Amino acid sequence: MLLSLVLHMYSMCCVLPAAVLLGTAPTYVLAWGAWRLLSAFLPSRFYQAVDDRLYCIYQSMVLFFFENCTGVQMGGENMHSTHGSKTENKVRDLIKEGILEQLAMQRRLCLLVSKNLYFLQVLKILLYGDLPKNKENIIYLANHQSTVDWIVADMLAIRQNALGHVRYVLKDGLKWLPLYGCYFSQMYLVIFPEGTRYNPELTKVISASQTFAAQEGLPVLKHVLTPRIKATHVAFDSMKNYLDAIYDVTVAFEGTVDDKGQRKEAPSMAEFLCKECPKIHIHIDRIDKKDVPEEQVYMKRWLHERFEIKDKLLIEFYDSLDPERRNKFPGESVNSKLSLKKTLPSFLILSGLTAGMLMTEAGRKLYVKTWVYGTLIGCLWVSIKA
Repeated sequence: MLLSLVLHMYSMCCVLPAAVLLGTAPTYVLAWGAWRLLSAFLPSRFYQAVDDRLYCIYQSMVLFFFENCTGVQMGGENMHSTHGSKTENKVRDLIKEGILEQLAMQRRLCLLVSKNLYFLQVLKILLYGDLPKNKENIIYLANHQSTVDWIVADMLAIRQNALGHVRYVLKDGLKWLPLYGCYFSQMYLVIFPEGTRYNPELTKVISASQTFAAQEGLPVLKHVLTPRIKATHVAFDSMKNYLDAIYDVTVAFEGTVDDKGQRKEAPSMAEFLCKECPKIHIHIDRIDKKDVPEEQVYMKRWLHERFEIKDKLLIEFYDSLDPERRNKFPGESVNSKLSLKKTLPSFLILSGLTAGMLMTEAGRKLYVKTWVYGTLIGCLWVSIKA
C-alpha cells in the first residue's frame, strides 16, 4: 500500500503544479479585475503598486514549484545504483526464505523515494558575473532555448526584490491564451532577441540563421541564433530616459549533452518539473545604458557582438576540450538558494483562496464564469486592440 502511494505521488509531481498554476488563474484574475475597478478613480500609482504586488504573488507561486519543488535529483543516487544490486540480491534471498519480508519492503520503499521522489528537492542555480542586490530599471536580454527561460528571468528578479516589475515581450500568438492573453499582451522588458528557441535538433532553423548572418557580413554563431534588433531597439528607445542598465544574461542547462558530446534540446517546463532537472548556470553581464549605442544601425552591430560573447561562453560550456572547464562558465560562481519564505506564502494564499471558492456553490459558479467570460472578454479586447 505504501509503495502504491509513493508511485501515485510521483506521478502527481508534474500534474499537481500544472493543476495549481491553472486552477488558481480565475482567483488571480478576479482579484486583479476587482482591484482594477476599485482603483478606477484613484491615482494610477496606487493601481500600479497593488497590481505589481498581485503579479508578484502569482509569480512567487510559480517559483515555488520551479525552485523549491523541482526534478533535481538527490546527490546520493549514484551510491544507490552502484551498491544497490548486491544488497538487493541478499535481501531477495532472505525473502525467499521467508525472513525479513517486511524489512525488505521498507528498504525498497526507501530506495524508490530516494531515487524517484524528485519533487522534494531544491533546484541548484549557479550565478556568475554581476547581479546587483538592489532592483533597477533594466532591459533583460537573454539567449532563448526553452519554455523555462521566462521563469529564469523571474528567478533573477526575485533575488533583487523586483519580481512584481518584470514584464515580457512574448510571441503574438500568446495573446490568445485563456484569461492571461490580454494581461500578457501588456507586458514588456524581458526580451529574447533570437525570436524563437534554439533547438540543436532543428538544423534547418540554425542553418538559415547562420546563412543570414553570413549574408549580412556578421560572424556566424554556433550555440545561439542570429539576434533580431527590432524589439530591443524599440524598447531601449522608448525607455532610455528611465533605464539604469541592460542585463545581458546567458543561460546554460547542465546535463544537456549526449554520449557523443553533442548538445541536446533544453528541458521543457514539464521535464523541468517531472524528470531529473540539470543545474542551471546563469551568467549576468551588467551594461550601463550609456554604453549602448542609440542608433539602430549601430545597435544592431552591438547586439550581435553581445551574442558573439554569449556564443563563446556556450562553446566553452558545451565544447571545451578540457573537462575541468566544461559544464561551467569562466569565473567564480555562487550557488544561489531561494528561501521558502519568498515563495511558500504565495502558494498558500492563492491555493487557499481558490479552495475556499470551490467549497461553495456560488463560488464554483463564479469560478466557472470567470474562466468562460474572462476568456471571451480577453479575446474580444485583444481583437479590438489589434
